[in-house]
Amino acid sequence: MLITSIKSKPVYEPLRADVGGRYHLMLASGPGGEALLRVLGEIRDAAPQALQNTRALLVPGADAAAHSNTATRINEVGVTDVRLFDDVASLLTTFRTVLDESLMGTRLYVAGPESFIGLAMKLALEFDMNKDEIRAEELGTSARRVYCVHCRTTTEDVKTNIVNCAGCQRWLLVRDHYSRRHAAYMGVMVDAEAPGELPPMREVYL
Repeated sequence: MLITSIKSKPVYEPLRADVGGRYHLMLASGPGGEALLRVLGEIRDAAPQALQNTRALLVPGADAAAHSNTATRINEVGVTDVRLFDDVASLLTTFRTVLDESLMGTRLYVAGPESFIGLAMKLALEFDMNKDEIRAEELGTSARRVYCVHCRTTTEDVKTNIVNCAGCQRWLLVRDHYSRRHAAYMGVMVDAEAPGELPPMREVYL
C-alpha cells in the first residue's frame, strides 16, 4: 500500500532584510519581484549604503510587462546591477557564476514558485552557503517538480496528483515527500500492485 501522508514540504517565511550582511544577492521569478522590492525598501531604510553591494537576477512570469516594470522599480530603489533573463535555466547558469565569485558575508534572497526556490537553494548549498544566509518566500504557482524514483528523471510543472514520467513513461503518484537534494517531490509508480489501474487524475497543485 502506498503511503502518501509523509509531508516534508518546506515552510517559507516572508522575506526580511538581513542588514548584517555585507552583500545582498536577490533572485526572483514572476511575482517574486514584489517580495524583493519589499526587502529592498527595508535595506534602503536601515542601511542604504548596502544597496551598492546588491544585485538582482530576475526571470519573468506570465506578465512580461509587469516584470520589466519590476526591474525598473528595483533600479529606482538604488540597485544598479539588475539582470533580466528569458528563463529559469539561464538565470541559474548566471547564478552559478555569481556564487563562484561571491564573498563572505553574502546574503541570498529567493522569491517565486517553490520549484524555482528549490533549484536556487540546491545550487546555493552546493556552494556551501549556510542555511542562515539564505532566505526564501514562496509566491506564484504551486506546480511541482517530480523526481521519478525508478528512472531518476525529473518532470517539470506538474499540477496533478499523478503524472506520466517524462523519462520512463510510468504513471507516478506525486508524493508529499520533498527532497532538497533533488529539489523535487518524489514520484513512485502508482499502479505497481495493479498494473493499468490508475486513480482519477485531479489538478491539485495550481
